[in-house]
Amino acid sequence: MQAVVVALGKIGLPLAVQIARNGHSVVGCDINPEFVELVNQAQPPFPGEEGLAEALAEVIASGALRAQLDTTAAVAEGPDLVVTVPPLAVDGEAKPDWTALDAAIGAIGAGLKAGTTVAIETTLPVGTTRNRIAPALSAASGLTAEQDFFTVFSPERVFSGRIFADLAAYPKLLGGLSAAGEARGVELYRSFLEAEVRPMGSAEAAEMVKLAETTYRDINIAFANELARFADREGIDVERVIEAANSQPFSHIHSPGIAVGGHCIPVYPRFYLEGDPDATLPGAARAVNDEMPRYAAQRLEKALGGLQGARVLVLGAAYRGGVKETAFSGVFGVTAALEALGATALVSDPLYSDDELASLGLTAWDGGPIDAAIVQADHAEYAQLGAADLPGARVVLDGRAIVDAASLASAGIAVERIGRPATSPPAS
Repeated sequence: MQAVVVALGKIGLPLAVQIARNGHSVVGCDINPEFVELVNQAQPPFPGEEGLAEALAEVIASGALRAQLDTTAAVAEGPDLVVTVPPLAVDGEAKPDWTALDAAIGAIGAGLKAGTTVAIETTLPVGTTRNRIAPALSAASGLTAEQDFFTVFSPERVFSGRIFADLAAYPKLLGGLSAAGEARGVELYRSFLEAEVRPMGSAEAAEMVKLAETTYRDINIAFANELARFADREGIDVERVIEAANSQPFSHIHSPGIAVGGHCIPVYPRFYLEGDPDATLPGAARAVNDEMPRYAAQRLEKALGGLQGARVLVLGAAYRGGVKETAFSGVFGVTAALEALGATALVSDPLYSDDELASLGLTAWDGGPIDAAIVQADHAEYAQLGAADLPGARVVLDGRAIVDAASLASAGIAVERIGRPATSPPAS
């Protein structure tokens, strides 16, 4: 099989490598010259993806994968499959900005030949593949959709850092715009995946699956957060409550936390609402989860006896531990809430330099004394936090349930946790 993968980001590059190391010839395309150069040098352009460096070196050395800037030229070679995973950018309200996706589809359409199947993996509002993608490909190519070429939708369902393992474990879902197109898409995907490739009956069904998965998680987390806030008022340990509830097989409550970030969970419920504006749960859940950074700051204000003039260290700019990504990270809501309460918000993250933090509009911690800290991301390093790492701190609000509360308390630092009783220093 000849394949082209468009957009060599954190999803696209591992997918290109997956196809190539299963015996196929792949051209990877990206508009970023640095990415293209690094891929051709067998160097991953981003850190942290398990097994990518070794697999990329293998397929570049064998010639099974090469990268280039010109998508149209690659598609004009007439590949059997074109897979595209460009980002669907969103604004601060998670409304879609179609610029990047439309540009990628335009470049594919300009080179599209009869006989090619185009697969979209970018998460989309329901109906986008049929009503936006396929017509754009037809207009750019002059070809007739579902006669000269096929368009299918197959949502990415993988987690950064473990993409190859997830590709091997989770069913790959695929929906087409016609029965013939769906069958062809399933055939092509089965040629490079060991996991089940499951036909969904339509592109719309496949689009909806991804939105259902992520929206369910957002709603579940919102419920956990509401339980945690109630537990705080009543002096109950919500972790014990959730663990006990989940001991019954029909309960699957998630864990509460300071924020819900990333490209997926805060965004895709908005995509769902694009198609189903009368739905009530997704919007309500978003409101609950969006409020959590402010709630955490208020909890800290109460524990510290006020934040006016306080220096508060926010630990973690990334939206989750071990991943260098700040999309919809809670750091922005937390720092804004702290500053609204009169504090000076300082940020530290083991994955980001001071200059990188400044470029994000954040004030990097200078290492000086602080009054308190908030754990915003669950970086593994924070499990070992000690008093020496937090000079002058009297309170730590652990928004991710990761610190050793007993150890910090023994060093004289009180630890507040969302939905759990505080751990206080021993009485003197």
